[in-house]
Amino acid sequence: MTIADLYSMMPLIVIAMAPVVMMIVISILRNYEVIYGFSVLAFIVAFASLFFTGSFLPRSIEPLLIVDVYSLFFLGIIIASALLVTILSHDYIGTLGGVKEEYFLTLFTSTLGASLLAVAGHFVIFFLGLELLSVSLYILVAFQRSKDTSVEAGIKYLLLASVSSAFLLFGMALIYTGTGTMQFAGVASLLKGSDAIAGFVSVGFSMMMVGIGFKLALVPFHMWTPDVYQGAPAPVSAYIATVSKGAVMAVLIRFFFDIRGYDSRFFFVVISALAILSMFIGNLLALKQQNIKRLLAYSSIANMGYLLVLLLTGTDKGIQAAVFYLISYFVTTIGAFGVITLLSISREETEKIDDYRGLFWTRPWAALVLTLSMLSLAGIPFTAGFIAKFYLILEGMKAGLMLLIIVMIINSVIGLYYYLRVITSMFTPGDDAGLPAISLNGNMALVLITLGILILGIYPGWLINIITRLVSL
Repeated sequence: MTIADLYSMMPLIVIAMAPVVMMIVISILRNYEVIYGFSVLAFIVAFASLFFTGSFLPRSIEPLLIVDVYSLFFLGIIIASALLVTILSHDYIGTLGGVKEEYFLTLFTSTLGASLLAVAGHFVIFFLGLELLSVSLYILVAFQRSKDTSVEAGIKYLLLASVSSAFLLFGMALIYTGTGTMQFAGVASLLKGSDAIAGFVSVGFSMMMVGIGFKLALVPFHMWTPDVYQGAPAPVSAYIATVSKGAVMAVLIRFFFDIRGYDSRFFFVVISALAILSMFIGNLLALKQQNIKRLLAYSSIANMGYLLVLLLTGTDKGIQAAVFYLISYFVTTIGAFGVITLLSISREETEKIDDYRGLFWTRPWAALVLTLSMLSLAGIPFTAGFIAKFYLILEGMKAGLMLLIIVMIINSVIGLYYYLRVITSMFTPGDDAGLPAISLNGNMALVLITLGILILGIYPGWLINIITRLVSL
């Protein structure tokens, strides 16, 4: 490993060193505000280091890591999202009893796992990053130890994730047996060159999709999602819905980009079935939800189904649309969970839809941000979600995926109903439920999120140009 290799890994090094420093500081001085301030600073430094490493790219570090423009782009998305979650967590976690500093430490270890997924070019790093992310999430989900639903959600997530990891490992072993390599690029090139290998790898791919399907909450591997989203602290639910799923999707996008042009009926049928089931089941189950966190959980299942459609296009434009969709989903979902987080401080979580009745008349700013997030998730014009869905439909039609696009449009109409139900509740006059005032930290985060949703919805061209250059490299 050369000095240039180390420079190219600077964001990862910063994220890896931060929890070590935090452990030392905690052992000397346990101070919540100090640890929070250090966490924000470390994420900012990690994000800034992305620009420094650009001159050392692209680099393939041994056979394990690929640090290129694509990796840095997703690292930027992951770090920025983790920073927003950290800011939103400050007041929420600060009101909890017992030790609280370890929350930010664990948030860093989970972000390190997600970051490893963004630079993974090998199954070993993929599994290492995924397990580091998962183990950290077990702790974060059950962080409210005095809350039965939180502990129950953590145990459920632990047990089901362990089973999914076993399928994932078995699938990797089968793929290695069939191809003799564990590098993504090597597997992709062999898939294109041998039908016999492709047939053997199909079994391994099916096993891996069980594990990946669990992490992305694809149907039928989604059963954990509503309970975990409801039981976990609100900022942790935001993290799982965005950073955790986004990191896994980054690996899938890279792999599908490597095998674009490869025509496999088996791959197409499996991914199409997962997409259709996820879209329908996610949206239909969301219709009857009275808990907004469970509603967003089912919404996330449907959104992962939408993303799978773009992976099937097999074109550069389809991959570009997938990246844009993922970014718009990140911004919008963090916005929705951000409002839930900020309105749940110093009280039981504000998670029932009825809890938001009359919110516009008592907390107009929070109502505006949540309304904008719901409209974006529904794909209403002038929001990030509209551009993302328009881009999806356009590229899907170009690729001839008419059945999947029709299913997606039908499900978007279904989704519109339950998103509007939340908005209607906020604008219906009601009593002040004693919701807390939003702090300066919270307002800063909500302003950034609001700007992101509107800028991507009104002027998305600059980001599309960046993504186009990214995919063409």
